[in-house]
Amino acid sequence: MTTITKTLTLDDIGPIGISLDVAGEGKPFLLLHGGGGPDTMSGFGRRLAESRPSRVLIPTHAGFTSTARPEGLDTIRRLAALYVALLDDLALNDVTVVGNSIGGWVAVEMAFIGSPRVSGIVLIDAVGIDVADRPVADFFTTGYDEFLELAFCDPDPFRVDPGSLSAAALAAAAANRSALATYTGGHMNDPTLARRLGSLEIPTLVLWGDCDRIAGLDYGRAYANSIPTARFQIITDAGHLPQLEKPDAVLDAIWNNTG
Repeated sequence: MTTITKTLTLDDIGPIGISLDVAGEGKPFLLLHGGGGPDTMSGFGRRLAESRPSRVLIPTHAGFTSTARPEGLDTIRRLAALYVALLDDLALNDVTVVGNSIGGWVAVEMAFIGSPRVSGIVLIDAVGIDVADRPVADFFTTGYDEFLELAFCDPDPFRVDPGSLSAAALAAAAANRSALATYTGGHMNDPTLARRLGSLEIPTLVLWGDCDRIAGLDYGRAYANSIPTARFQIITDAGHLPQLEKPDAVLDAIWNNTG
């Protein structure tokens, strides 16, 4: 992968720097990471670029991994507007936007903007809607071990001794948490989102790990049922980040439905 930087301008914010990893040639895919940062998408992105004729772009949300974030870039909707501007800057067409967790929420808000450059969205265990009696686990109060148990079907391969992390890695993790709190306002939902989803007409694929205990299967089904054009597919033996646990199953599902 090659890392490039772009500077874009949003009228109400000013210039914004974006760092993104780019790989492959072919159909364009914009991969949007969740609260764990770009590392939760980078391996999957490489796999997609190497195994299919695809042009993969993985931006780092401003503020994550200690990158700079302008003060005005402080909501999911503004982040979505930034990525629509990125597609315009790159002059890409027929783009499939793939988002995991809050990245899925960003993808939905991009769809509302209605860019003709976006041909479809894929929501992988997305958050953002409010479902009665099916709350999203509170990431901000969840300890490390508890989070692993909630997020993964088998957490052991992803377990890291926090004491072994470098100062830079710890700082990046703290920055991720801070940026996530800023964009979401400390809440993993927008009370208006579920009812707005009924107006979407864009082709939508909703993928959900059957072991997800951050946002469970019923939450995923509610998400898909709120979008008239959505197809819902379960990824077995995977949790909140199926692109990490079952990357080939996710890749096949995306390619078979959008490639």
